[in-house]
Amino acid sequence: MHALDHLTLIAPTLEEGVAHVRDCLDIDVPFGTRHAYMGTHNHRLQLGGRVYLEIVAVDPKATAPGRPRWFGLDDQDNVRKEWEAGRRLRGWVARTDNMDATLSSYEGIFGAHVSLPPEAPEFGFSIPQGGGLPLDGAAPSWIDHRSEPTAMESIPDLGARLVSFTMTHPDLPAVTALYESLAISGAPTLVEGPQLRYHATIDTPSGLRRLT
Repeated sequence: MHALDHLTLIAPTLEEGVAHVRDCLDIDVPFGTRHAYMGTHNHRLQLGGRVYLEIVAVDPKATAPGRPRWFGLDDQDNVRKEWEAGRRLRGWVARTDNMDATLSSYEGIFGAHVSLPPEAPEFGFSIPQGGGLPLDGAAPSWIDHRSEPTAMESIPDLGARLVSFTMTHPDLPAVTALYESLAISGAPTLVEGPQLRYHATIDTPSGLRRLT
């Protein structure tokens, strides 16, 4: 079973990420967790249907992880460049019940299966060599919860619900073929456009809002 797990808003700092989501959704997303094994931290918000939004950034108080961080966060110049260009909702994560089988079918796209946290693994995550986003964000990262699904009760539910999720891409035939082969429930709708961009329409207590 392949399904949408969460959307990732990749921010230069958590403060900027939270402010952007507040501007878009009129919601203050609460703090989530610190990932000592990645040197990152996040804020999280339920979006309904076991899907959530993650705002993720480098944790300035953390020790460097000794390996590439996920979501391309080691390349802060690029994170800032994408942020300033308005490409802030930069990726998404799909869940799989068999990480190794999923990755072996698409060698070179998604990277390696990394068990996390390293000292007491609880889940598996796919991370490309160097830590960048798969296909510069056009393809999802993967998570294997290993029979322990995300405890949604630990993620704040402030009434936001994902209505639609769209990706524009300049090479629509190529990404369409990939997405059809991946067969991920809840994957973004694909639309041809001049550049890679994600858009999410979210129903909030303030009405329908758009997150980019």
